Amino acid sequence: MLDLGFVSAILAERSFVEVIDFAATNEFRCVEIMCWPKGIAERRYAGVTHIDVEELQPDDIKVIHNYLEQKGIYISGLGYYPNPLDPDPEKAGVYIDHLKKVIVAADKLGVPVVNTFVGRDPAQTVNYNLDCFKEIWPEIVDLAESRKVKIGIENCPMLFTADEWPGGKNLAISPDIWDQMFEIIPNVNFGLNYDPSHLVWMQMDEVQPIYQYSDRLHHIHLKDVKVYRDKLDRKGILAYPLDYHSPKIPGLGDVRWPDFFSALTSVRYRGPVCIEVEDKAFEGSQADVKRAILTSRNYLRQFLS
Repeated sequence: MLDLGFVSAILAERSFVEVIDFAATNEFRCVEIMCWPKGIAERRYAGVTHIDVEELQPDDIKVIHNYLEQKGIYISGLGYYPNPLDPDPEKAGVYIDHLKKVIVAADKLGVPVVNTFVGRDPAQTVNYNLDCFKEIWPEIVDLAESRKVKIGIENCPMLFTADEWPGGKNLAISPDIWDQMFEIIPNVNFGLNYDPSHLVWMQMDEVQPIYQYSDRLHHIHLKDVKVYRDKLDRKGILAYPLDYHSPKIPGLGDVRWPDFFSALTSVRYRGPVCIEVEDKAFEGSQADVKRAILTSRNYLRQFLS
């Protein structure tokens, strides 16, 4: 019913073949493959390139398809998470150009979804950023539709530390803003890569939106989060968010997973659900990374048929 996979960013040091081998050996069905430009990462879990869309040739596509078929794994989506609304037009242009290349590559590879961020100028208001969104994103969505590729926007605020203050670097954080975005771009090809953890640390209901946006659920991330009430009570909701919460692997945080999967099955979501590991408790070694993925898998199996 639901195909369990993981986000390849956590295996940053491994090749595409090694990522797929790990997925097949450990009984996963799919992988979200990172497609950042090759180079230095600007933040944790960014800059990972398991498929280089800049150099993708027909022979490469054949090799990828053959290997996936051999291993019984499919690519749930291509992932690239920059800031297309960066206040620096030169940077934004680079991000948008590469995002378009990822969309074209998804079409060529037969991958149904590209997962990304809307972006945001963190120093400006929501209304200002919605106006920017209105100028920039329709063209991107039109390209995706012409290529029969869906866009899944992750609902991460990208507001964690001082350098992302005060507004964060991703506009698409709440149902209220999603409604405004979907009014600007009513095309259902443009939807969500839904991650429940971000709503939890923002003190929001992480389950109800599944019912409200069932037609916009193009991809699912499985990440948990622990809100430390003592720290929140001391620092307040306006503190830097990492001052009072931490990302966790599924089952070790505050996401209501039984209710979450009940909602997914109730709206008849049929598709990939991919573990995203950003838990610092499992970053000490490659063995810890493997343990994080497999512990998550073991916990989540109770909800999957």
